[in-house]
Amino acid sequence: MNKPLVAACFSALLLGATAAPATAVSDERPAKAKAVDFAGTVALSNCSGSVVRVADSKPDDPALVMSNGHCLEAGFPAPGEVVLDKPSSRSFTLLDSSGGDAGTVKASKIAYGTMTDTDLSLYELTSTYSEIESEFGIKALELNAAHPEQGKAITVASGYWKKMYKCSIDGFAYRLKEGNWTWKDSVRYTPDCQTIGGTSGSPVIDDATGKVVAVNNTGNESGEECTDNNPCEVDESGKVTVRKGINYAQQTYGIVPCVAPGNKIDLSREGCALPKP
Repeated sequence: MNKPLVAACFSALLLGATAAPATAVSDERPAKAKAVDFAGTVALSNCSGSVVRVADSKPDDPALVMSNGHCLEAGFPAPGEVVLDKPSSRSFTLLDSSGGDAGTVKASKIAYGTMTDTDLSLYELTSTYSEIESEFGIKALELNAAHPEQGKAITVASGYWKKMYKCSIDGFAYRLKEGNWTWKDSVRYTPDCQTIGGTSGSPVIDDATGKVVAVNNTGNESGEECTDNNPCEVDESGKVTVRKGINYAQQTYGIVPCVAPGNKIDLSREGCALPKP
């Protein structure tokens, strides 16, 4: 994993499309995608994250912060473990568009956390989206509801380091195995995204839409096979592939069906496939 920075202090830091042609003639040019910036990203004590919403989230809903399961303050969840609605008073430093500190937001609970099938944590904040926008001028990043696409240009925006890593989606790992944990359908970056310790939990943003398609979480540091900090890819037939220096993220479109009215995580909702306790 792109280790939480506290853990990284004891060892070296880890390595760390064009639009389709229009079908009708028009004098109007398509709207240009907004440049990706740091607005909405956050810094944790040891990782990165972002304030996120789904399309149906309301301004007065309690806001959500997304990061990795391995960034939880209690440590790594065990394989098969799912954390639900656990009280938390964790604080997050909210960044503005230029990467400056806009202020601090605070959690009321861990709404969801796991390292099984994915590497995900979702914190519910004491602030609503409208309160954050009113106080800090910051809007949440929207989670894309569709599976990300190979070849798309992306940005990994680290709130901890206030640094952006730009590359493309190289492909997808059927299974990504690291130590005791296994993740499904992981995003593999092209080599340009050399993420390091502290970038864990960073949103992976589609440059064309500005929406979040994944959450950054790991990379193969030294070329070892399926060990801690050295994930390996396993295909449907069981063949193992090791890609030294290549980094990965976990898709986030699967979160969207699990968000109920009021921004509550409801694992019983139709279409929700996140691991359950």
